[in-house]
Amino acid sequence: MNHDEPSLSVLAVDDERPALEDLARLLRGSPWIADVACAHSGHDALRQLAERQFDALFLDVRMPGLGGLELAGVLDRFASPPAVVFVSAYEDGAVRAFEVHAVDYLMKPVSKRRIEDAIERVSEIRGRGASPSPSPSPEARSGEEIIALERANGHGTRIVSRASILYVQARGDYVRIVSDEGRYMQRGTLADLERRWSAHGFHRVHRAYLVNLRRAVEMRPDLGGTAALLLSDGSEIPVARRQVGELLHRLRM
Repeated sequence: MNHDEPSLSVLAVDDERPALEDLARLLRGSPWIADVACAHSGHDALRQLAERQFDALFLDVRMPGLGGLELAGVLDRFASPPAVVFVSAYEDGAVRAFEVHAVDYLMKPVSKRRIEDAIERVSEIRGRGASPSPSPSPEARSGEEIIALERANGHGTRIVSRASILYVQARGDYVRIVSDEGRYMQRGTLADLERRWSAHGFHRVHRAYLVNLRRAVEMRPDLGGTAALLLSDGSEIPVARRQVGELLHRLRM
C-alpha cells in the first residue's frame, strides 16, 4: 500500500471516553488511515456499521450491553464484514477473539508500534481483497494465517501471524514456539504441527525441530553428514543427517 494515499476507513469502539480518544488519536496518526469514526458502545457501533462500510473495527472487549466479542459475532451476518482488531486491558478474551477470526488482539495501554502492526495486517487483508470468513469450521481454522499462542511465562495469550514463526522445538508434552514477537509454550507435539503446517512452508529438520523454511537464509554442512540451518534472526537449527538431502531439495525448489 502507498503511504502517500491513505485508504483505510476505521471504526474505533470503546465505552470509556479517554480510552476511545487515545485510540482514535493513534489511529489518525497512521499514514494508512483515511478516516476514523468513533462509537461509545456496541449498539452505537452496530448502528454505524449498518449505515456505512468500514475496513476495520478496533473494538474494546468488555463493554456494558453489547460487548466486543458479541458484536464481532454479529458481524458474521454481514456480506462484507470489516477486519476486527480487539483492544483490551484484559488478556482472558484473546482465545475467544481468535475464534471469531480477529486480526489482532492489542493490550491497553496500546503502543503506537502495536497499532501500526495491526493496521499493516488489516491493509494486507484488504490488499488481497479478502475479509474474515463468517463462522469458519475447525478444519478451516487449522489453516489460518493468524493463530493464538500462550506466552512462555504463562502470562496471557497472544495472537500472531504464522509467517512470523521461525521454528518450533519439542519440549516433552509441550512445544516451544519461537517467533519475531516472542516465545510461547503450547501443549502438543511436533508431529501434529508438522501435519497441519507443512503446507505453509514448515519442515521437520530434526526429531526436535520444525522450521519455517521461508525464514531460512543459509544451510551450513557439518562433519558427519549433518548440517545447521541459519534463520533470518540468526538462530542456528540442527539438521539431522537423514534430513539433509530432502531439505536441500526443498530449499532449491
